[in-house]
Amino acid sequence: MESETRKFGTFLGVFTPSILTILGVIMYLRFGWVVANAGLVGALIIVVLCSSIALITALSASAVATNMRLGTGGEYYLISRSLGLTIGGAIGIPLFLCRTFSVTLYCYGLAEAIAMFWPAHWGAPPVPWLAAGFVLATTAIAGKSASLSLQLQLPLMVLVGLSLVALGGGVLGGPLRTPQWLGDADRLIAAGGFWTVLAVYFPAVTGFTAGIGMSGDLRDPQRSIPLGTLSAVGAGAAIYMLVPVLLAVSAVLNPELLGDINPQSPPVWTRVAWLGAVLIYPGMWAAILSSAFGSVLNGARVLQALARDGLAPRRLERTSRTGQPTVATWVGGAIALSAVALGNLNTVATVVTVFFLTLYMIINLVAAAERLVRDPSYRPTIRVPWWVSLVGVGGAMAVMFLINPVACVAALVLELVLWLYLRRRVYQASWGDVWTGAWASLVRLGLHQLTQRIRSPRSWRPHILLFADRLEERLALVRLASAFNQEHGLLTVCEVMTGRPEDRRQAAEQREQTMADLLGQEGILAFAEVDVVEKYETGLIDIAQANGVGTLRSNTIAFGWPGDLARTEAQLRVLRTLDRLGKATLIIHPGPHPPRHQRIDIWWRGKQRNGDLMLLLAHLLRLNPLWRGAEIVLRSIVMREDSREDMERSLSDLIHSVRIQARASVHVRDDDKPISRIVQDTSRHADLVFIGLRTPAEGEEAAYALSLHELVGELPTTVFVRNSGPFQGQLI
Repeated sequence: MESETRKFGTFLGVFTPSILTILGVIMYLRFGWVVANAGLVGALIIVVLCSSIALITALSASAVATNMRLGTGGEYYLISRSLGLTIGGAIGIPLFLCRTFSVTLYCYGLAEAIAMFWPAHWGAPPVPWLAAGFVLATTAIAGKSASLSLQLQLPLMVLVGLSLVALGGGVLGGPLRTPQWLGDADRLIAAGGFWTVLAVYFPAVTGFTAGIGMSGDLRDPQRSIPLGTLSAVGAGAAIYMLVPVLLAVSAVLNPELLGDINPQSPPVWTRVAWLGAVLIYPGMWAAILSSAFGSVLNGARVLQALARDGLAPRRLERTSRTGQPTVATWVGGAIALSAVALGNLNTVATVVTVFFLTLYMIINLVAAAERLVRDPSYRPTIRVPWWVSLVGVGGAMAVMFLINPVACVAALVLELVLWLYLRRRVYQASWGDVWTGAWASLVRLGLHQLTQRIRSPRSWRPHILLFADRLEERLALVRLASAFNQEHGLLTVCEVMTGRPEDRRQAAEQREQTMADLLGQEGILAFAEVDVVEKYETGLIDIAQANGVGTLRSNTIAFGWPGDLARTEAQLRVLRTLDRLGKATLIIHPGPHPPRHQRIDIWWRGKQRNGDLMLLLAHLLRLNPLWRGAEIVLRSIVMREDSREDMERSLSDLIHSVRIQARASVHVRDDDKPISRIVQDTSRHADLVFIGLRTPAEGEEAAYALSLHELVGELPTTVFVRNSGPFQGQLI
């Protein structure tokens, strides 16, 4: 038996299930009705509108998928890892039920389609029993092997393709007519109007997330999901633009035939396609059956992911010896089998479609929120503007109401109830009930929740404590520090007074108020702080340790450039202690001229592990409007010409892996040319330069301070960076 540990590629794992779920039964049974009621122009407008929502959602899902390591669970995994476990569970549980009921719907539809050929002398066709048999068969195959299920979809795809070829050949080989561009007004009114026709058609473009549901079984989900999903959506849209044109120009078909949706009548395609029903029926059955396979596979993986996160019984996450979530598969199959007893599944079909639309709405909301929050770790390789994702949110919401307002409200209420239940189960914090203390309770709750969160590189952002005397002269320095955290992290600007705290308390309070007023006037969101210490160096260390509250402690300590070597030596001694305390250190030297915001140079040595923080800070800086067009250049120096190519390849691979737009530049050192001169000659025309700091040993501070002063002589604004702390070497 083939091991199920083998992962799938883009075509078999994503494109095939996605395109086969898109090209479903509605294409065969309802496209003619859409053309008859809305006319060719109206039908094409409907296709464009619905496909646009699908495309936007696919782009949003692809953007989020390229920004994280994907595990099992597909759409649930994307949502839960972006918006949290409670919202993920509120969507994931209905998603599992939707996938499961979809199995019932597809199998019931296949049974009804086959029942048309049931011999009359055998009596009434046993549609429920046929449907139950199909449920058991698809569940058994999917539970045994995902590989077999996906490979079975290849001949099904061939059958669907042959039916499309048969339709095109039959129409183009027969008599043609001028299409009815606009629908008959009376017929359109009888059908419920344009928006009702759109609502009937819209389920045809759902299902494109079938490939996303296989996220845990893909070799390279970050590549396969966007490529496979977008290709499937694009191919589906192209086919859906072609089919109504073919139906509209065939002289064999008139509006009455196109609009006939009597379930006892053969599909309208059989009237014009090559070989008629011989190719159309197998294609239609294949489309239905492939959708059932996709729903079984995806539903089991959602349930498995829910179990792993503790939102379903743990035993449901168990896998077989082949790596298949067999228990979850059969639980889903049992639910689907029970749903066969419902008989009339029209209401269930409506609810399933509405729940899928809430899923698409949340996926778009995730992508928009990630862009708006501007989390430093959100660096997808596919970039979707936040407003485009919000258009997808609005489109999905609008179609939900068009399809069934009652079902829409019911779905949203159910998800809200699930969210409230999961929120209470997972998080035990409660609100204060006194309105006068509401803001204090909000702050306390927020800090408490942050304290409970697992600290990870994804949630890291710089909380900067900036020591800057004479604030009035250091505003450019403060603005640069503020740009590093995008006004999302905390920035504290601190002036230090030496003396006895009790003697200088009043002066410190007055100065702190002056600083706060100045920051407010300049529009800089930062906290002003003035501290009185008896000894400068030990005082700085004490302030750095005490600054902040809970998890919002300063993790990055910044210094303005001192005017003399003695102060630089003091900063280096402080740096040594801060390094041991796990706090990053920045020493910022102002340039002789205002920056043009065009180029940022990073000097990468590959040692001391400072480069990752320098690259992250440059990326954060470029997210600000003034620096948005700046070029990041990752520079390094090698000793020999034959080492240049390897270093360039290493830097290029690094840039690709961290998903930050930059270019690499490697310089070869001449034997008699100091490295400091290479840096100065190369970066004198940059706008900002990042250089790593090492921690000097005791007694080496004077020599190291002198070398730093000599280095910055001809450079623009320069940030010396020492990376320390739990994320050293893994920030990016």
